[in-house]
Amino acid sequence: MTNEKSDRQTVLTAPQLRLIGSVDEAMYAEFRNQLSAAPTEGPLVIALTTLGGNPEIARAMADDVRLLRDAGRTIYFLGKASVYSAGATFMAGFPVKCRFLTKDTTLMVHERQIAKTINLSGPLRSCTAQLKAALNEIEQSIAIEEAGFRAFVEGSDVEFEELQRRAPDNWYIGCEKALDLGLITEII
Repeated sequence: MTNEKSDRQTVLTAPQLRLIGSVDEAMYAEFRNQLSAAPTEGPLVIALTTLGGNPEIARAMADDVRLLRDAGRTIYFLGKASVYSAGATFMAGFPVKCRFLTKDTTLMVHERQIAKTINLSGPLRSCTAQLKAALNEIEQSIAIEEAGFRAFVEGSDVEFEELQRRAPDNWYIGCEKALDLGLITEII
């Protein structure tokens, strides 16, 4: 094992941030608290285990990571056990060279979902506006999803179109397959 790989392995086995549970406001608060308590120099490792949650919070966390990377910080993602749904959205915020999974970890990627009831009532023009607003929300969510899918596969052997095709059926990807597809750099 090279010194760089050995040093990285040592860093990865002692994450400074450990996040477990639903990606929600509580996880974001915990993420920010752990981040503020973490060392300000050297590589930073964020370990995550999640069955999913709010994709917008995952995007906000990933943006915090991007800002730190843009400032010159090396930050690694370490997925443990399950990295589902919003967890994969967060992972997409890291370049492939900074993505790692522990043995037997599974990724799961799916389409964004919506549950909405639209009750039309009132003047017809207001009904049209309500429908247009719902359509705008869906179209914007699709655009955000596509940007996230592109980030997830960037630098890997997976084509964007393949992810689009597989996501509606909840694409489960074991760590070995993720490595084969170039979605991660190593299994530890």
